[in-house]
Amino acid sequence: MHEHAYKSRRGDVHYWISEDFDTARRTLVFLHGLTADHTLFDKQLPCFAADNNLIVWDAPAHGLSRPYADFTYANAAADLKQILCDNGVDFAVMVGQSMGGYVVQSFLLRYPNMVQAFVGIDTCPYGAHYYSKSDKWWLRQIEWMSKLYPTGFLKKSIAKQCTNTEYACQNMLTALSPYGKSELCHLMGIGLAGFLEDNRDMEILCPLLILCGEHDRTGKVKSYCRSWAKATGAPLVMIKGAAHNANADNPEQVNAEIKNFLDNQSSP
Repeated sequence: MHEHAYKSRRGDVHYWISEDFDTARRTLVFLHGLTADHTLFDKQLPCFAADNNLIVWDAPAHGLSRPYADFTYANAAADLKQILCDNGVDFAVMVGQSMGGYVVQSFLLRYPNMVQAFVGIDTCPYGAHYYSKSDKWWLRQIEWMSKLYPTGFLKKSIAKQCTNTEYACQNMLTALSPYGKSELCHLMGIGLAGFLEDNRDMEILCPLLILCGEHDRTGKVKSYCRSWAKATGAPLVMIKGAAHNANADNPEQVNAEIKNFLDNQSSP
């Protein structure tokens, strides 16, 4: 993978693309979750590299894409669109884990014709009707509540909450390591409050696959995924032995489910 940086007025956004990038092939874009980075998909990229173009990023305000001013999902979607355009990509399959799924849906709101299919991994749906007043209130409290905990304890708690295997836990701890307490708490705050600001009812017209770790204990994600699948008719697959970072906990099943989904899209 080759590293590049899109230089937006808000800050440089670092991303990696296939070495043999060919616009005639299908492009898969992998978008990680809140406080993670591009290495969350280390177990996916080799599986799909032979037959697809791959793009993975450190989302704005994450990893190497720091400092970054004014994180919003609209701005993240605009940055992603420019990265695709800079590389000659007219439409792509989007794979979004947790916050990455919010970015995909924000992108779909604004550039629906550029999304060929959407795989959501332990993410939640856009749509005002899914969330109660209590849900919204608690999401807005995350930043100040996070500040109550010592930095090391906070990072270990996040990593353990999101994962169910040693590999996935260490991957998350490494992604969390560059952040100081203030930056980390603010990032969690704007990531979740920003979702509330961008959230609205929408119809996803492209093929949708919902994957969720059977042991996902992050908020009410598992419940939201079930409601989303029921409302849309999209398939929901529970990932065995996995928590919130299901693609790191059980990459074998996640990769197989994505491959099967994509093969079905290619069938006549």
